[in-house]
Amino acid sequence: MSRTSKDTELARRLSRRNILGVAAGATAATIIGTATAQAAGRDHTQGPGKGHGHGHGHGKGKPVLPPGRLGIQLYSLRDKISTLGFAPVFAELEKYGYDEIELAGYTQGSAGPITLPQLKRLAKDHGLNPIGSHVGYYDDNNPGAYTFAQNLEKVLDDAQALGLKHIGTASGPFRYGSTVDGWKRAADDFNKYGAAARKRGMKFYQHNHAEEFSFATDKPKVRLYDVLLAETDPDLVYLELDIYWAYCAQFRFSKRVDGTKAPLDPLKYVLKHPNRYPLFHVKDGVRDDTTRDGYRMSDVGDGDIDYTTFLSKVTNRTHHGRTYHHWQAEHDNPVESLAFARKSSEHLHSLREGRCGD
Repeated sequence: MSRTSKDTELARRLSRRNILGVAAGATAATIIGTATAQAAGRDHTQGPGKGHGHGHGHGKGKPVLPPGRLGIQLYSLRDKISTLGFAPVFAELEKYGYDEIELAGYTQGSAGPITLPQLKRLAKDHGLNPIGSHVGYYDDNNPGAYTFAQNLEKVLDDAQALGLKHIGTASGPFRYGSTVDGWKRAADDFNKYGAAARKRGMKFYQHNHAEEFSFATDKPKVRLYDVLLAETDPDLVYLELDIYWAYCAQFRFSKRVDGTKAPLDPLKYVLKHPNRYPLFHVKDGVRDDTTRDGYRMSDVGDGDIDYTTFLSKVTNRTHHGRTYHHWQAEHDNPVESLAFARKSSEHLHSLREGRCGD
């Protein structure tokens, strides 16, 4: 399919989603309208990070974002889900052109109970593919905890009921401490969960924060993330790179405790082990060297992370790179969560290759 026909198809698809979303989301629009409209008005102003030359890449050219691969981590929308429920939120996401969702819990607060089959059907009705879910790694003080360590089969039962292809955790592998041996033990746990998930046709994955890239307390020249990569079976344990936190880690952990250099490039990790990264978290940050992490989290498109280059290099690495990876927009604490979701979709769909930053 030519670039022109792909762009035409995307426009048709987004237009169709707008029509369907208006009908399906009429109730949500009544509830949400004022807040979203106010936030939308703010979105047209130049926010922090705009104009920093970090590869927004708008204009003509091949879309950077592969068709059918834009998702959103529902943690970013937890305020709306807990008050309005999944249905109105899914209706909005459909309008915004999302293809996938990554779950962060299966309840909807004051909106009332919902069963897993109902949740699965609701997502399908709005054209949203539940691609993955975050579950806790462990709670050793609570044998009834809903975690991989305490209730593996229940976690996998639920993931299977939802039709998930990936099931993972955003917990760091610090169950046994920050030593090399401690992380080897955690890797053994992950291999076990990965094997159990694989038997059910799913992939187990771990999502990073910045601390995974720190150094072992007993061997300060060893980066803990490298232990995780080396000690987990690549056919059983996959990784979801949170790009924002990886760049924060680059700022924080490019030197060892003794001051010697330890270069860290998040993109190189992916290009060296591309098949281990089926999922990504796409969130943005404004560079600020006065902060601990080196960035202040922002809406996607308002920060300084060069997503034109990052997505292009990852998706173009092989002939199937554009179909293998899934990109989940996220913001831990957006000012207005639905406005964030809309802006993220618009921005990522607008990125084109061959522009600044590529």
